Parts: sequence; structure tokens; C-alpha cells
Amino acid sequence: MRIGLVGYGKGGRYFHATLLSSLPGATFVGVVTRSPERRQDVAHDHPGVATFDTLADLVEAGVDAVVISTPLASRRNLILEAIELGVNVVSDKPFADNAAQAREFVEAARRRGVQISVYQNRRWDSDFLTVRKLIDNDVLGSITRFESSIERFSPRSVGKTSGGGLLRDLGSHLVDQALVLFGPVSRVYAELQFMAPDEPMDHAFFISLTHASGVVSHLVGSCLQNTPGPRFRVSGTQGCYSVEGLDGQEEAALAGLTPRSEGERWGVEEHRRWGWFEQGEHRERVPSEQGCWLEFYRQLQDSIDGKGRNPVDPNDAVATAVVLDAARLSAKEGRVIAL
Repeated sequence: MRIGLVGYGKGGRYFHATLLSSLPGATFVGVVTRSPERRQDVAHDHPGVATFDTLADLVEAGVDAVVISTPLASRRNLILEAIELGVNVVSDKPFADNAAQAREFVEAARRRGVQISVYQNRRWDSDFLTVRKLIDNDVLGSITRFESSIERFSPRSVGKTSGGGLLRDLGSHLVDQALVLFGPVSRVYAELQFMAPDEPMDHAFFISLTHASGVVSHLVGSCLQNTPGPRFRVSGTQGCYSVEGLDGQEEAALAGLTPRSEGERWGVEEHRRWGWFEQGEHRERVPSEQGCWLEFYRQLQDSIDGKGRNPVDPNDAVATAVVLDAARLSAKEGRVIAL
């Protein structure tokens, strides 16, 4: 697979190029960026990888797929341009401004006969893979409450998400994970926090989802939280699993490490970061599954070669966008939204 990248900000540089340069059986063709500074970063990080002025120039160089990792405001036109140029597309998250735009992308790709996928890399977080394993193996029994939060104290992040506030940006991960685990949602209630009444970008959110399956999900995100809660707390009829902190792949990527440089060590959580299973007075450590963001791109290769399924079905992204739209409406009107 020959694959290119559009955008070399934080996401493009650390969360995409890191993986594309480590992907076996693939060629990282180049990066679209006009910024002289970012072109220097590309040359430093990936010697020999070309840079291009436009998406059309990148496609002309020959690619099977392009990854769009630019701010949300510019992403729509680039996604539609890539589709019209006849190449497969990976969109960073958030996928779209709203559900209507998400459906527009899916329909455009269908008409053109190309594949579109969404980079929901946190489906391959160590902690989430551990939760999935526990649920699949019925260790916790019937799940009654799913609590998922990513909270940080990062004042510099306020108003600087890729677009749409923290709900759209981080919330797209948490909602996607909840839908993967427990299926469609029937009711949505949400609360958003803003630094000022006229501030358009929220910096914290709380979402309550009632799934058609009966499970209730509580999702929390903040970039101004001094005391983060557990990453996951999953309560069932046979016990509860909880884990603190974030999957270590983000920290590793920001430190300049890659799956290629780390080999089998990539995505491995040391035992002090493992979670706990608890039932009454019984408490025991649960070894964490190995995280692997690279798996998204491995599955993308297979899908493009006709050997497997799209790693993230774009209709999943539409479903997430529907929930996020309902969350914004719920917060605005102070009521539960029925879907």
C-alpha cells in the first residue's frame, strides 16, 4: 500500500506519521504541507519522505489512500477532493461537523466507489482492549453501568481542539467506544462547560447514554480537571473492573518512539498500570492487553487489498455524530433527547 498524509500538526506528526513509517508492506509516500517549518520537521523525522503543496500533487505521485489530519474547518473540502480524485480516504476524528455532513462523506465515497474510514485509534488502546476481553469472556456478568473518562489539566488546550470543542474532539472517541461495546443509543443527556458565556468551544462535558440494550454509559471529558477520575469503571452483576491513567501509546508517540523503534515493547503496559477486578472484599490485578494503534492501518491494508473489512465502518462514525448532535442539543435545551 502506498499512502500519503495531509497535515503535519500534532495529530499528523505523532499519531499518523509515527504509524505510517512503521507499517510493514507499505510506503509512506509523502506529506501535504506548505509550512516551511513543518516541511523541515518532515525532513528531520522521516528523511526521504517527500512533501507536497497540494493534495492533487500527492495523488499524482501515486497513492492508494490518503490520511486527512487537518483542523475540522478545512477537512470537509479535502475529504471530498480526495474522494473525487478516486483514492481511499482516512479521516481523522472528529469525522464531521454534524451527522448530516458525515452522511455526505459516506454517500460521496459510495458514489465514487472508494473506501472511507475514520481514525478511531482508541479502539486499540490497551485499557479498552482489556475491557472488551472481560466483557466478551463474561467475567463481569451483565453490565449495568459503563463509566469512561479522559480528564487532564491542560489550560493551553482550551479552545485549541481540532474543531467543535472538546465534545466533538475527545467525545467522538468515548462515544465510539461506548457504541462498539453496547450498541445503539435510545436516549442522550449531556452537560457542557464553557470558560465564558460567549465562548464557542466547550472545555468539559458529561454525557449519559441509555443504550437500547439497557446499559447506561456515563462519559466524561475535561482539559481543566486537576483530579482525574478512573479511565474506566465497568460495573456488572459479577464484579467491577477499573483502571487509572491513559494508555501509554500517546505518551510514547509524543516522546518520539514508534512501533518500529520499540518492536514488541510498543503498547505494553507495565504491571503498576494494570487495572483491578473487584467483587465485595475480593480484589485482584487484571493484566492489561497489549495496545496496538498500528492495527488500524494493518486492517486498512487488508481492506484495500480485498482481504478484510474496513477497520472503522464510516456508518459507525455517522452513528457517533448522531449522538454528539443530540448531546449538543441536550446541553443547550437542558433535556433528555430521544433517538
